[in-house]
Amino acid sequence: MPNFSRPRGPRKAPASISSRSSSLGRPAGAARPAPRTARRAHVPESAGVVADTKIAGPPSAGSAGGREMPAASKVAYVEAGEGEAGQRIDNFLARILKDVPRSRLYRILRRGEVRINGKRAAASQRLAAGDRIRLPPLQRSASAAQQDVPKTPSRALREFVTGAVIYEDRDLIVLNKPAGVAVHGGSGLNFGVIEALRAAYPQLTELELVHRLDRETSGCLLVAKRRAALRELHALLRERRMEKRYLALVVGRWPFGAKTIDLPLMTHQRQGGERVVRVHAAGREASTRFEPLRHFGKAATLLDVSLGTGRTHQIRVHAAHAGHPIAGDEKYCERDLDAKIRAAGLQRMFLHAHSLSFTRAGAAVPFTITAALPPELQSVLDRLAQG
Repeated sequence: MPNFSRPRGPRKAPASISSRSSSLGRPAGAARPAPRTARRAHVPESAGVVADTKIAGPPSAGSAGGREMPAASKVAYVEAGEGEAGQRIDNFLARILKDVPRSRLYRILRRGEVRINGKRAAASQRLAAGDRIRLPPLQRSASAAQQDVPKTPSRALREFVTGAVIYEDRDLIVLNKPAGVAVHGGSGLNFGVIEALRAAYPQLTELELVHRLDRETSGCLLVAKRRAALRELHALLRERRMEKRYLALVVGRWPFGAKTIDLPLMTHQRQGGERVVRVHAAGREASTRFEPLRHFGKAATLLDVSLGTGRTHQIRVHAAHAGHPIAGDEKYCERDLDAKIRAAGLQRMFLHAHSLSFTRAGAAVPFTITAALPPELQSVLDRLAQG
């Protein structure tokens, strides 16, 4: 029997609002946000420095919008502005160094080549206004240097992503992210959800992901339209005041009832750079609550899952550690274990971010949004129910 912490009492599920809306995800009757007239000054792709970022240090390789840009071959220093407060350093680097692959950004972070106020920066470290960031020499690729205009996501991807929008207002865009689409480019992918949205809405110059979903996970994904909204939502996440609920189909009959698993997780790197997460005593704290919704004989169980923390692969690893991995999870589930479920038509990992709930600043009631279960997953449940 796996070793779990003592279970906690069940958590009350929030009420939902309609996940469909008119005019590209805006609720019916909602006013269209006024188009922005202020646009970001053109900045060469070799620097990509945002409007309120100050550059200091070595000689420049040119200027844009009245700002001196650091030479790509020399160490440079960037001062974070008010707009960057609360942003993760990896996301900040991805924005200002658009020509540098994310894999390389994470490599220079791991090596300690990026420093904040003289200290090594972890990828998850968040910036404060006035932080002085050291950037190592980063040569621009020859192919990128020859291009005046960067490549953009295809029209098909832009339409696919914008078609997944289920809600929009002045501050937020919420998508029912399809499985198979990454939230951002990197690891061999040129573009993801955020790049497609930026290409589709060029007038929205501050679009940023609020959180992430695994590529094969579908469901609710939050994107902030304004930097102020991003800071507010990141604060809610840090303070664990945003409720995220998932639907997961696990292999076998879940025997524990409602169960909270409190086991620390540590990320390991396999050969070839593949990231794998394991339960480890020296890892970071992680808390996941599982509640069974429906049993399908001994073959599978549909669970409602809520997160106390937001670690990488958290639900997948905790479920596998409990002996009931997520069906279709090729990383943490042995394929022969879910043969009966695959026979019911499952062709992807059965994990769906079902709802988000949080209280926005100045609001009297929580904001709750629900993303419908994709048809390909619903059909699997229907076939399992038929026996």
